[in-house]
Amino acid sequence: MSRRDHKELLRRLGPDLLGPVGVYYIARIAGVDQTPALLLAAAVPVLRAVRSYRSEGRVSGLTLFMLAAVGMSAVMSVVTGDPRMLLIRSAWGTAALGLLLLATLLMRRPLLYSAATQIFDEQQRRDWASSWEHHPAFRRVLWACTAAWGVLLVLDATGRVVMALTLPVDVVPLLDDLLLVVVIAAMFVFQRVVGRRMLRRAGLRLDGTRVTPVSS
Repeated sequence: MSRRDHKELLRRLGPDLLGPVGVYYIARIAGVDQTPALLLAAAVPVLRAVRSYRSEGRVSGLTLFMLAAVGMSAVMSVVTGDPRMLLIRSAWGTAALGLLLLATLLMRRPLLYSAATQIFDEQQRRDWASSWEHHPAFRRVLWACTAAWGVLLVLDATGRVVMALTLPVDVVPLLDDLLLVVVIAAMFVFQRVVGRRMLRRAGLRLDGTRVTPVSS
């Protein structure tokens, strides 16, 4: 993906990153206890899903899974009285996405192929499809990046569980977001360095969403 596509992805992720953590710390500053503050933060993705459904008429399967994880974590937290159960909710989403990415390695196309098209315009989608169809090296890059994303997200989920269970509750929401930023940055570097190297070995380069010969 190009730098513009990366910016578009970050623009879409921004509210999901900053919204919940912002709500949590504002609530804590206002004197709200940890569990109610975490419940308020957990309501942010729910409201975004409702807004998405009203504007687009659909909610993705992954979003539904994450909402179910929020609901289950909220129930467990209320029943046990332990706010750490709510902190673990973020690990469910990243673990599910990581495992889904790895599972698509067994399919005709990896998830990264279709996920990228969600931020492309019509011409970019055609270029992307053509690159996939005509360049085996490009396909290998997408397979490799999908595998790397899957492994990193599973490790991310493991780290979130460890933080939720061992660190002070009030620092975990911020560290959760910082961990995700580190994971995304690591993957962008991987895609840029390793992906370009794999294409270059085949005498190719990625120009936006089109694969072209290096000499052109």
